[in-house]
Amino acid sequence: MSIKDLFTQKKRPILSFEIFPPKKDSPIETVFTTIAELKNLNPDFISVTYGAGGSSKDRTVEIASLIKHQYGIESLAHLTCISSTKEEIDEILTTLKNNQLENVLALRGDLPQDPNFKFPTPLHYRYAKDLISHIKEKNYFSISAACYPEGHIECASLTQDIEYLKEKIAAGVDLLITQLFFDNEKLYNFLDKIRKAGINVPVTAGIMPLFNKKQLAHCLSLSNATLPKKFTQILHQYGNNEEALHEAGIEYATNQITELLDWGIDGIHLYSMNRAQTIQKIVKNISPKLPG
Repeated sequence: MSIKDLFTQKKRPILSFEIFPPKKDSPIETVFTTIAELKNLNPDFISVTYGAGGSSKDRTVEIASLIKHQYGIESLAHLTCISSTKEEIDEILTTLKNNQLENVLALRGDLPQDPNFKFPTPLHYRYAKDLISHIKEKNYFSISAACYPEGHIECASLTQDIEYLKEKIAAGVDLLITQLFFDNEKLYNFLDKIRKAGINVPVTAGIMPLFNKKQLAHCLSLSNATLPKKFTQILHQYGNNEEALHEAGIEYATNQITELLDWGIDGIHLYSMNRAQTIQKIVKNISPKLPG
């Protein structure tokens, strides 16, 4: 089933999770337990990330196929493009289709950190919209894309970012998944702006539970997310007690999601960091708000 159909045929909100492939030197089987534990939470789909520079592209396809065909859960394969040629992208899309995987999250991807990295010449995909247009031509895939409630970190303003987002939608996007955010008011403001701009595809809220301070700092360095006062108070109060901070993070995520569900959000997409037990606790907390 295409994810587009999930949002039109099933009762909302849609619940989904993100996982990532094991590192190259780790057996792929290490992610199986995570998938099995997440399956018990009855998600509508699970997305599988792409390693930096496409380093885990083969595992992404393998795990996405496993999720769909062995675990019976719809999967969403991430696909980045900034360092790829058209031929490489076509090879991955062919492999996805051969595995009956019809859902793709089309991303530009992070710029390679290696100063000596050689980009393809010519550069086939400068922006995510270029990849989206290319995938759309295949007339097979349901395409999801990222959006940024507080604006992309490389963009001059949220207004400009929404203009770029309109270009992605026009290229063929069916679903938007937000970057992490910790202040629901930022999302409500963003949704109001994009709806007024004529963007009407479903938007699912990407929620990152607070696992630890190091992980939080890394995520903030890659995004434009700001921290509300209530969140910074948690960091100040529990910052020296990792276990207490983690539990406070679960409570914060629970409250944040509960408010979003009461508001009427299209979906919740939990960034699991492959830590199923944390996700289990959050889903248990919000389960009274989810469709039966």
